[in-house]
Amino acid sequence: MNPEQLFKCLADETRLLSTLLIQAEGELCVCELMEALEDSQPKISRHLAQLRNCGILTDRRDRQWVYYRLHPQLPKWVTDILATTSAAQQGRLKPCLQKLKTMDCRPESCA
Repeated sequence: MNPEQLFKCLADETRLLSTLLIQAEGELCVCELMEALEDSQPKISRHLAQLRNCGILTDRRDRQWVYYRLHPQLPKWVTDILATTSAAQQGRLKPCLQKLKTMDCRPESCA
């Protein structure tokens, strides 16, 4: 991955916020991102697939849920950029994280 690829992948607001929320929470599924971002399943899934194809995210299946997390082999410069961006976007992230905290029946709690 080079900087141009990274910035192209993160240029979309949904992809950027999804990545930052996943970074903050460690791992999230589509339904959690739908709740946090107040967006539709097809849109969230499409953006997550793009982030996975870019090499930013990886996924795992657990029963009916697919969980997304940052790719463990991201270069340090990428994780540094994400950390800096996250700090700069706290005003946008906090309401989304609050929606996750108040979400009824998150996958882990309903399993």
